[in-house]
Amino acid sequence: MKVTDILRVKGNTLFTISPDQPLAQAVQTMAEHDIGSLVVMDHGDLTGMLTFREVIAAIVSNDMAIGTRLVRSVMDDAPLTCTPETEIDEVRRMMLGRHARYMPVLNGKTLMGVVSFYDVAKSVVDAQDFENRMLKAYIRDWPVEEEAAPGTQPS
Repeated sequence: MKVTDILRVKGNTLFTISPDQPLAQAVQTMAEHDIGSLVVMDHGDLTGMLTFREVIAAIVSNDMAIGTRLVRSVMDDAPLTCTPETEIDEVRRMMLGRHARYMPVLNGKTLMGVVSFYDVAKSVVDAQDFENRMLKAYIRDWPVEEEAAPGTQPS
Protein backbone atom coordinates (compact mmCIF):
# COMPACT_ATOMS: atom_id res chain seq x y z
CA MET A 1 0.00 0.00 0.00
CA LYS A 2 1.23 3.49 -0.84
CA VAL A 3 0.58 7.02 0.41
CA THR A 4 -1.50 7.72 -2.69
CA ASP A 5 -4.01 5.09 -1.45
CA ILE A 6 -4.47 7.01 1.80
CA LEU A 7 -4.86 10.34 -0.01
CA ARG A 8 -7.47 8.85 -2.35
CA VAL A 9 -9.63 7.83 0.63
CA LYS A 10 -8.89 10.93 2.69
CA GLY A 11 -9.67 13.52 0.04
CA ASN A 12 -7.69 16.60 -0.87
CA THR A 13 -8.66 19.20 1.72
CA LEU A 14 -5.51 21.04 2.79
CA PHE A 15 -4.95 23.64 5.46
CA THR A 16 -1.94 25.89 5.06
CA ILE A 17 -0.62 29.03 6.66
CA SER A 18 2.10 31.56 5.90
CA PRO A 19 5.18 31.68 8.15
CA ASP A 20 4.56 35.40 8.75
CA GLN A 21 1.03 34.97 10.11
CA PRO A 22 0.43 35.30 13.86
CA LEU A 23 0.53 32.08 15.85
CA ALA A 24 -2.85 33.04 17.34
CA GLN A 25 -4.39 32.93 13.84
CA ALA A 26 -2.89 29.47 13.26
CA VAL A 27 -4.30 28.19 16.56
CA GLN A 28 -7.71 29.60 15.69
CA THR A 29 -7.64 27.84 12.28
CA MET A 30 -6.62 24.56 13.89
CA ALA A 31 -9.43 24.83 16.46
CA GLU A 32 -12.09 25.82 13.90
CA HIS A 33 -11.30 22.89 11.64
CA ASP A 34 -10.47 20.38 14.41
CA ILE A 35 -7.05 19.63 12.91
CA GLY A 36 -3.73 18.97 14.57
CA SER A 37 -1.44 20.51 11.98
CA LEU A 38 -0.98 23.20 9.39
CA VAL A 39 1.44 23.09 6.49
CA VAL A 40 3.51 26.26 6.39
CA MET A 41 3.82 27.53 2.82
CA ASP A 42 5.77 30.53 1.56
CA HIS A 43 5.37 31.61 -2.08
CA GLY A 44 4.15 28.13 -3.05
CA ASP A 45 6.98 26.26 -1.31
CA LEU A 46 6.79 24.10 1.81
CA THR A 47 8.78 25.87 4.51
CA GLY A 48 7.62 24.05 7.62
CA MET A 49 4.98 22.28 9.63
CA LEU A 50 3.06 23.58 12.61
CA THR A 51 1.50 20.99 14.90
CA PHE A 52 -0.13 21.14 18.28
CA ARG A 53 3.24 20.00 19.69
CA GLU A 54 4.98 23.22 18.58
CA VAL A 55 2.00 25.30 19.68
CA ILE A 56 2.03 23.84 23.21
CA ALA A 57 5.80 24.29 23.52
CA ALA A 58 5.46 27.94 22.41
CA ILE A 59 2.68 28.65 24.90
CA VAL A 60 4.57 27.02 27.79
CA SER A 61 7.75 28.96 26.97
CA ASN A 62 5.76 32.24 26.94
CA ASP A 63 4.24 32.05 30.44
CA MET A 64 1.18 30.18 29.17
CA ALA A 65 0.23 32.81 26.58
CA ILE A 66 0.22 32.77 22.79
CA GLY A 67 1.45 36.34 22.66
CA THR A 68 2.38 38.02 19.40
CA ARG A 69 4.70 35.34 18.04
CA LEU A 70 4.68 34.49 14.36
CA VAL A 71 4.28 30.99 12.96
CA ARG A 72 7.87 31.21 11.66
CA SER A 73 9.25 31.41 15.21
CA VAL A 74 7.68 28.14 16.40
CA MET A 75 7.19 25.93 13.32
CA ASP A 76 9.23 22.83 12.53
CA ASP A 77 11.32 24.14 9.63
CA ALA A 78 12.58 20.68 8.60
CA PRO A 79 9.54 18.39 8.62
CA LEU A 80 9.63 14.85 7.37
CA THR A 81 8.07 14.54 3.92
CA CYS A 82 7.15 11.69 1.62
CA THR A 83 5.87 11.25 -1.93
CA PRO A 84 2.59 9.72 -3.09
CA GLU A 85 4.57 6.63 -4.11
CA THR A 86 6.16 6.05 -0.69
CA GLU A 87 5.17 2.72 0.83
CA ILE A 88 3.06 2.96 4.00
CA ASP A 89 5.50 0.76 5.93
CA GLU A 90 8.29 3.25 5.16
CA VAL A 91 6.11 6.18 6.27
CA ARG A 92 5.33 4.33 9.50
CA ARG A 93 9.05 3.74 10.16
CA MET A 94 9.89 7.38 9.43
CA MET A 95 7.13 8.70 11.69
CA LEU A 96 8.06 6.39 14.54
CA GLY A 97 11.73 7.27 14.22
CA ARG A 98 11.08 11.01 14.57
CA HIS A 99 7.95 10.85 16.75
CA ALA A 100 6.15 12.69 13.95
CA ARG A 101 2.37 12.69 13.90
CA TYR A 102 1.92 14.48 10.56
CA MET A 103 3.78 14.24 7.27
CA PRO A 104 3.36 16.46 4.19
CA VAL A 105 3.15 14.59 0.90
CA LEU A 106 5.06 16.23 -1.94
CA ASN A 107 5.10 15.41 -5.61
CA GLY A 108 8.22 17.33 -6.58
CA LYS A 109 7.53 20.74 -5.02
CA THR A 110 3.74 20.37 -5.19
CA LEU A 111 1.93 19.72 -1.90
CA MET A 112 -0.45 16.79 -2.43
CA GLY A 113 -1.74 16.41 1.11
CA VAL A 114 -0.82 15.48 4.65
CA VAL A 115 -0.92 12.03 6.19
CA SER A 116 -1.26 11.63 9.91
CA PHE A 117 -0.11 8.80 12.12
CA TYR A 118 -3.82 8.02 12.55
CA ASP A 119 -4.19 7.68 8.75
CA VAL A 120 -1.22 5.31 8.61
CA ALA A 121 -2.44 3.22 11.57
CA LYS A 122 -5.95 3.04 10.10
CA SER A 123 -4.63 1.86 6.73
CA VAL A 124 -2.57 -0.87 8.41
CA VAL A 125 -5.54 -2.03 10.50
CA ASP A 126 -7.85 -1.98 7.45
CA ALA A 127 -5.34 -4.03 5.43
CA GLN A 128 -5.00 -6.55 8.27
CA ASP A 129 -8.79 -6.80 8.63
CA PHE A 130 -9.12 -7.46 4.90
CA GLU A 131 -6.41 -10.12 5.03
CA ASN A 132 -8.06 -11.76 8.05
CA ARG A 133 -11.43 -11.87 6.28
CA MET A 134 -9.83 -13.43 3.19
CA LEU A 135 -8.01 -16.05 5.28
CA LYS A 136 -11.17 -16.93 7.20
CA ALA A 137 -13.13 -17.24 3.96
CA TYR A 138 -10.39 -19.44 2.51
CA ILE A 139 -10.38 -21.69 5.58
CA ARG A 140 -14.19 -21.87 5.68
CA ASP A 141 -14.28 -22.89 1.99
CA TRP A 142 -11.43 -25.41 2.33
CA PRO A 143 -12.30 -28.47 0.24
CA VAL A 144 -13.16 -31.45 2.40
CA GLU A 145 -11.76 -34.81 1.25
CA GLU A 146 -14.18 -37.67 1.47
CA GLU A 147 -13.04 -40.52 3.66
CA ALA A 148 -12.72 -43.85 1.92
CA ALA A 149 -14.59 -46.82 3.34
CA PRO A 150 -12.36 -49.39 5.08
CA GLY A 151 -10.79 -51.79 2.61
CA THR A 152 -11.42 -49.59 -0.44
CA GLN A 153 -9.09 -47.39 -2.40
CA PRO A 154 -9.74 -43.64 -2.49
CA SER A 155 -10.62 -42.51 -5.99
